[in-house]
Amino acid sequence: MRIFANAAAARRVAGALAAHELVLIDADGACRLGDRNVPPAESRPDIVWLTFEALSSGMFDLFFDVVLAGGVTWFHTQQTGLDSPRYRAVMARGITLTNSHAQAPAIADYVFANILAETWPGDAARAAQAEKKWRRLPFRELGGRHWLIIGLGAIGGEIARRAKGFGGRVTGLNRDGRPDARVDATGTLKDLPRLLPETDIVVLATAQTAATADLVDAQFIAAMKPRSILVNIGRGGLIVDAALIAGLDRDTPGLAILDTFREEPLPQSHPFWTHPRVRVTAHTSSSGDGTVARADNFFLENLRRFEKGEALLSRVAADAF
Repeated sequence: MRIFANAAAARRVAGALAAHELVLIDADGACRLGDRNVPPAESRPDIVWLTFEALSSGMFDLFFDVVLAGGVTWFHTQQTGLDSPRYRAVMARGITLTNSHAQAPAIADYVFANILAETWPGDAARAAQAEKKWRRLPFRELGGRHWLIIGLGAIGGEIARRAKGFGGRVTGLNRDGRPDARVDATGTLKDLPRLLPETDIVVLATAQTAATADLVDAQFIAAMKPRSILVNIGRGGLIVDAALIAGLDRDTPGLAILDTFREEPLPQSHPFWTHPRVRVTAHTSSSGDGTVARADNFFLENLRRFEKGEALLSRVAADAF
């Protein structure tokens, strides 16, 4: 089979791909099939593997052009979020689409690292150490807190597992409220008016769809518990920025930890940068040092399944959009 992939990713797993014909594209856009150059859209692969390297090199559209040029049976993307309309175009062609959840452990670690950084007085402790002062510092515990995780995919599930390890009570929202062993209770978006007033930590781990765009609006924020924490590792379009800022000014929520934004990079003029109750990070929650290896191994396992005619992991359903 012919596989179209980023050259750097293919070199990492060269042994596992040795039996396949490879079309490799470098960071500078040079595309080679064996020892000859080929235009990407004329490469006619069976499989396209969209890797983190390709995404960071600005090759998103190029890979879709290859997929939609014809001949592709299976398209694997290392993105978790599929809000681009180009993914819908792939599904409309009847091409098998799978995505990756290799980011989930890193994103779950990010959530807890940033919550703990804000609830445990690390800066004050460091200052006391520098001054050689013996100070007992009170802090806000995580045990016994009620968590609401909006979106119970792989990422939401990893966050739930850690929250329960901290002694939290976890409610998760999915599409139909079906039970999920990873949480204590489930619900749907319709349950938000009931759940938000009793929730200490709200985590947005859902895709941006017609149902979730602008989800965190003035009504959502007004229903939140005072001094609660809002974490967004989903998409920036889930939040109405002005409504969140107005809520933060009233201490509802008391803190927002934001890793994704409507416009990225976040403009320097945006009030999130300087708001005392906002923690801004640069869409970096998935940047754990194990993410790339997990993503490679996930693709290779699916490649093995594809060759054997077995069911693929994380196959995207048509109703995902």
